[in-house]
Amino acid sequence: MFKVICPCKSPEILVSLANNNLQSANITRLAKISSRSLATIVEDKVPQNNWENYSFLNYKKNVETLNVVRERLNRPFTFAEKILYGHLDDPHGQDIERGISYLKLRPDRVACQDATAQMAILQFMSAGMPQVATPSTVHCDHLIEAQIGGEKDLARAIDINNEVYNFLATACAKYNIGFWRPGSGIIHQIVLENYAFPGALMIGTDSHTPNAGGLGMLAIGVGGADAVDVMAGLPWELKAPKIIGVKLTGKLSGWTAPKDIILKVAGILTVKGGTGAIVEYFGEGVDSLSCTGMATICNMGAEIGATTSTFPYNMRMADYLKATKRGFVAEQANLFADHLKADEGAEYDQLIEIDLNTLEPHVNGPFTPDLATPISKMKEAAVENGWPTDVKVALIGSCTNSSYEDMSRAASIAQDALNHGLKAQSLFTVTPGSEQIRATIARDGQLKVFEEFGGLLLANACGPCIGQWDRRDVKKGEKNTIVSSYNRNFTGRNDSNPATHAFVTSPDLVTAFAIAGDLRFNPITDTLKDQDGNEFMLAEPTGAGLPALGYDPGSDTYQAPPEDRSVVSVAVAPTSDRLQVLKPFKPWDGSDAYNLPILIKSKGKTTTDHISQAGPWLKYRGHLENISNNYMIGAINAENDKANTVKNVFTGDYAGVPDTARYYRDHDQKWVVVGGDNFGEGSSREHAALEPRFLGGFAIIAKSFARIHETNLKKQGMLPLTFADPSAYDKINPDDNVDIIGVTSLAPGKNLKLVVHPKSGEVWETELAHTYNDEQIEWFKAGSALNKMAAK
Repeated sequence: MFKVICPCKSPEILVSLANNNLQSANITRLAKISSRSLATIVEDKVPQNNWENYSFLNYKKNVETLNVVRERLNRPFTFAEKILYGHLDDPHGQDIERGISYLKLRPDRVACQDATAQMAILQFMSAGMPQVATPSTVHCDHLIEAQIGGEKDLARAIDINNEVYNFLATACAKYNIGFWRPGSGIIHQIVLENYAFPGALMIGTDSHTPNAGGLGMLAIGVGGADAVDVMAGLPWELKAPKIIGVKLTGKLSGWTAPKDIILKVAGILTVKGGTGAIVEYFGEGVDSLSCTGMATICNMGAEIGATTSTFPYNMRMADYLKATKRGFVAEQANLFADHLKADEGAEYDQLIEIDLNTLEPHVNGPFTPDLATPISKMKEAAVENGWPTDVKVALIGSCTNSSYEDMSRAASIAQDALNHGLKAQSLFTVTPGSEQIRATIARDGQLKVFEEFGGLLLANACGPCIGQWDRRDVKKGEKNTIVSSYNRNFTGRNDSNPATHAFVTSPDLVTAFAIAGDLRFNPITDTLKDQDGNEFMLAEPTGAGLPALGYDPGSDTYQAPPEDRSVVSVAVAPTSDRLQVLKPFKPWDGSDAYNLPILIKSKGKTTTDHISQAGPWLKYRGHLENISNNYMIGAINAENDKANTVKNVFTGDYAGVPDTARYYRDHDQKWVVVGGDNFGEGSSREHAALEPRFLGGFAIIAKSFARIHETNLKKQGMLPLTFADPSAYDKINPDDNVDIIGVTSLAPGKNLKLVVHPKSGEVWETELAHTYNDEQIEWFKAGSALNKMAAK
């Protein structure tokens, strides 16, 4: 059962929100501190984590900053607002209006994965600073391809990517950045296990950075240029988000898992329903969730376009902090418990209510993560839509669902099957989220169960979730179904096969589908036959949220910066095809743009996977010239319904999108791209913005943009513009030329004019909107945000 209410001004709900943390039996153990006694606290330097002797908790400062804003606004705050306003750079002078103001914030941390870290560090190096000004880490997880098994795949990746790993390791050592070597695990799991803490603000160069919201913080995915700003000690800019409240009542049971909450929310809000908003969960149902279960929900909030997601601090988080050897953080969080939840009377811009008692397990897909189907309707939907029902591959793990609880529940299902003489009918893969998880499930027996079940252990890395999968069981173009506990399932995302029907669900259902080998199987109602032909039903999954024997850390995979960093050198070979020193983009020429060809009018979804594919292209993430060879090669051309085939308006020849863009650039011809709704949804990869800038683009004109991509375009000196009248998208033709008028007087809130010159027919005009503020306009004029920073 669920309800959607908008806007939220329900007194009884708001009172429930304000009180739910401290009314439950678990939460009464939390110590509290009032704002009146704040001044009496002598805050010792309590470290943020076990790895750094230079980063400390700032709860007292955050509350003091928040109190300045309280006096100004004189209203109750949501939990998300408390974190944001407690991290303001200028709490006295900052304009604050949800959905309108641009906030200047001071994040506590920066986290980068290896694919995006390359470009981020190359940009940071150009700033000429001796070290990062904000605690930062780099995590090697994206460059390891799943092929034959964890150990061999890891060894192969280290060999192939040796140049990149050496660059990252030496750059991290040089600039005082923590470095997690390949094999350590996926960035989001490592952050949750080691760095996340309640009430913190962190940015990360990956769209699933919000995973850390499971520990009561705001963790926000950004592009590399944003990360560079914060690394360099500059305030970070974010448009003040609206707040969507999700009230959870009841308790999960049986086959329903935390993943089903976000699968349900995705079905309600769709892939763009969370754009420009933070999703804040609350209600008594929260206390029934494990900390890692909350992280799962926050992780996949990226699929609804949300800025981030979070939960209020509770004892499940405190228990997880203690289990991961951070009891000192929990002690401080307990003192500031009142600060780590919403105020009484706080208002939401939208409210969703979900009754966990009646929530069904869900399966979302194919081809989009918001096509939500309850398990009771899955058989009917599969048949009606002609989805392949033979499940070829079942994949559990990834940054979304690789906790000890996830692995334990999946193992209980696999063991039940083994007890009845059954093994996986589908190919079955297991991706531990971290070396700590791998070592712990190896010690406690879950890994042995998976292996007996027929499972293949993959490396502690992203693997198939991001397209790093050398899949060989089907041919490209062959229609087939895979089911995973991952977060994203766009066309071709996992295996580069556009005919693969990818579904996302909980690890529980993935394991059940692997046993049945059939997408129509419902473990709640359907029976299986054991080795003797007797019918039986799978038992409901079971599994502890935390290991009874504690976590086994496994192999040591962390590299701390050396005490003497002056002797470290960072070299980038000029002949390298993996790394390339960046050259500044040229500043704007000061004029409006006339007679611009449309490089491509994209049709349908245009995600960052369409704009700048991952998979085999990941190896070029540190080399802008080479990575630009994949620009828009996955987008469908509205002119001919083909990918990577566009017409050169000067030669009349058809060629690839990057080739045509290069021709225009080399002939001093600016160009534009035209796109549809939520352009650039998906990954945070800033290469999707760097590439069009490198190839001579001037503007991207769309019906609407995903938040991160729009910001990335602005940072790189591209103009992200939207049709004031969305119907103009349908009217414009791929072979039209356009003028963009009004750039010379670009100002916040002032529309530009698009003059369209059809190949045949009359010239027509339409308005273009934008979201630039004064500072962002300066980025455009300077040629990029990095140029502006360097000039300062």
